[in-house]
Amino acid sequence: MTKLAILSTKNFVVEPLAGSLGAEVWGVDLGALDEAGFEEIYRVFVEYQAVIFRDQHLTTDQYLAFAKRWGKIQLYPYAKGLASHPEVLELLRAETDPVAFGNVWHFDGSNYKIPPKATMLYAIELPPAGGDTMFANMYDAYASLSPGMKSLLEPLKGLNVGQRELSFFSGLSKMEQKDPGDMVVTTAHPVVRTHPDSGRKSLFVGHRMESFDGMTPQESAPLIAFLRNHAIRPEFTCRFPWQVGSLGIWDNRCAQHYAVDDYAGYRRQMHRITIAGE
Repeated sequence: MTKLAILSTKNFVVEPLAGSLGAEVWGVDLGALDEAGFEEIYRVFVEYQAVIFRDQHLTTDQYLAFAKRWGKIQLYPYAKGLASHPEVLELLRAETDPVAFGNVWHFDGSNYKIPPKATMLYAIELPPAGGDTMFANMYDAYASLSPGMKSLLEPLKGLNVGQRELSFFSGLSKMEQKDPGDMVVTTAHPVVRTHPDSGRKSLFVGHRMESFDGMTPQESAPLIAFLRNHAIRPEFTCRFPWQVGSLGIWDNRCAQHYAVDDYAGYRRQMHRITIAGE
């Protein structure tokens, strides 16, 4: 399993959140970052997979400018962004909403033809307790499999199925829906992916995978169930304890995430930006 340690860079301090993945970064202003500082941050991102920057005070323009340094912005197909900044999606759970957004282990956009590279969240308003986000390291999930299982999975592709209907937003009163149009609903992706930056292999099996390409759902179900459970073993995970002004970014290519729904009756407001995949 990956072993992470405290890292001191030239410009900031990085403290691991867990033994497998995840880190907090202190002492950096993301709104005034030079190119050398950004390159350091990108190396930390590749190493730790999920990184949370504390004590940020960004305008929406600054937040969006920082996001654009990572790549092309990908609009969310099911909900409208901010009127002033359509690239920024407001995830808002009101006090009376019965459900939270993202309350399942998943990769963002795994049914897209090219899944996103990364996702960012900026904390605007939080409940007095709860509302954390969890992450799971798919490098470690793959590496811990037996040689026989790795050989079985190498040639397989998984059919990842999205939703065209908008019914899953019915409990989120403050999120304005939009028609996803002709977006791809079902896409086949390799079950084992090779990361373009690290060169490492990771497991790509999330909640949208319904079967293996060339197999029936019934044939696929036992192995998919095993892989889903295996991928989120506690030793592969970390947890972001959010604070107002924290900005988190995670590598959607090699980490799953889960929004913990433990704050019913309170508001939680986050601004999300998604970076398109390569």
